Amino acid sequence: MSVSGSIVKEQPSPVPPPTTSTSGLRAKATYWKDKVTTRHGWFGDYDYGWLCAPTLPFSVGKFGKGKKRMPPFYALDSDLPLLLAITCGFQHSLAMLAGLITPPIIFASALNLDSALSAYMISASLIGCGILSLVQMSRLKLPGGYFLGTGLISVVGTSFATLSTANAIFDAMYADGTCPSTVAADGTVTRGPCPDAYGKVLGTSIICSFLEIFMSFVSPRTLKKIFPPMVTGTVILLIGASLIGDSGILNWGGGSNDCSGRPTSGIFELCPTIFAPRPLPWGSPEFIGLGFLSFAAILLTELFGSPFLKNISIIVGLAVGCIVAGGAGYIDGSSIKTAPAITFLWVHTFKIRVYPPAILPMLAVYISLAMEAIGDITASAEVSRVPVDGEEFDSRIQGGVLSDGIGGFFSALFTVTPLSIFAQNNGVIAITRCANRTAGRWCCFFLILYGVLGKISGVFLAIPNPVLGGVTTFLFATVAASGIRVLSYNEFTRRDRFVLAAALSFGFGDLLAPGIFTHLFDGVHAATTNKGLKGLFDSITIVLSTPFLIAGLVAVVLNLILPTEDAKIEDDEPVELVDVEAHTEHDEKK
Repeated sequence: MSVSGSIVKEQPSPVPPPTTSTSGLRAKATYWKDKVTTRHGWFGDYDYGWLCAPTLPFSVGKFGKGKKRMPPFYALDSDLPLLLAITCGFQHSLAMLAGLITPPIIFASALNLDSALSAYMISASLIGCGILSLVQMSRLKLPGGYFLGTGLISVVGTSFATLSTANAIFDAMYADGTCPSTVAADGTVTRGPCPDAYGKVLGTSIICSFLEIFMSFVSPRTLKKIFPPMVTGTVILLIGASLIGDSGILNWGGGSNDCSGRPTSGIFELCPTIFAPRPLPWGSPEFIGLGFLSFAAILLTELFGSPFLKNISIIVGLAVGCIVAGGAGYIDGSSIKTAPAITFLWVHTFKIRVYPPAILPMLAVYISLAMEAIGDITASAEVSRVPVDGEEFDSRIQGGVLSDGIGGFFSALFTVTPLSIFAQNNGVIAITRCANRTAGRWCCFFLILYGVLGKISGVFLAIPNPVLGGVTTFLFATVAASGIRVLSYNEFTRRDRFVLAAALSFGFGDLLAPGIFTHLFDGVHAATTNKGLKGLFDSITIVLSTPFLIAGLVAVVLNLILPTEDAKIEDDEPVELVDVEAHTEHDEKK
């Protein structure tokens, strides 16, 4: 097949040696002996120099010496050299890492949890992602012709949709007194630690996960009709934009906690707190510079880095920022010292409860997770060179959404917020040309290893807020860019533009004036003592106050009720261009 102008040889899939007879066992033993003891079994024919060679100035394009020879493509079940499987798996894990550690760090910061609990949340997230990614890659056949998993390198992580919604739920808990807060003499509100809020989000997630499990048995074609690119693109765009404003850019300035309001007293007078090694007011040039350094490192890696480094540019940005921040004295190493050497799930636990006002928003989150899963599975299938239509592809969609829903249930039992399919690794598959599931299983091994080694979580927790902000702002912007890419699949008829404009009216309104809907039911709250009714109104408030939820709801409803157009309708008639200079010259002669 021809790729990028060069002919590449796709690696043949090995015939699995039989295991039901003595000869079969002997053949399998011989296969693994050759794999482990021979040079070809370890290295194969892959061009490792291409993978690790940097891109020097003027080495590509019209000034270069020509296109580099691309390595062979390794399909899902190809015979993969051991070193390549380990290398690609390690690369997949690093490409995902920033996206996996960011949500628990933000959750812990929003709830003011101590460093030991925060480090555990990071470890639990990494371990849970590794375990549930193995399930997602498995493609287990179930009774009735159904499947569990996609059978692709479909890795999972904490969805940013959950992150945005959980922050709104936490705000509601602090507002209604579920979580403690104190008011200073100058009116500054300081939130206290509230681990129970996290437990209530987990408990609500457990019961809401059954919605996505049910959706997995609905025809994929029906799901695509209800959630076309117009809806999914709008949702993804606003998820990314919301996270930039709620977390990314605030951390870049020094912190997304109470210090971002620049209070004149209290522990948050300086960022991240007055007890930090080098606290400064929010938005100080030192903080902005640290964040920009990390951001610039990502850009330079994209310009000059090798294919390996380009896939982990986020980690490069974190590393460069941390090295400079550590040398300048901004890093507090207490989280590393107090973190355990070895940890696992359930070292810390949370009280699993259900928070009624969070049920409606969490149901909407699971709908959005299913929408994201369909898009991510499609993208993974494309880069893995498997069919993106037909019965096989529909079964991958069904299996992926089912695994997504079940993953949401078990992730809560793992003390992790819903884990959904991630798209970060699709770029790794496209660049390395390795879609083999063996590499995916090595990725899961590394993720679980990162989680078990507790000191690694302590290192992640010690990352200064500006460094994290400079990196996550870029990361969240890539989410928004993915939404724009999905929106580009539309023809943008007048109907499409109308649906998008109506949805963005609410979404951008929430982003630019985030408090507009928070007081909508204040009068009702004061007039009634019915807790159920108050909970319902709180649920509606959370949905209305979360940009991607309200925009997605508007887009779904309008997409279903507005009549479709048979052909593209242009609003404007062709405009006849007038030669102004010729008319001016004619008038002067007259």
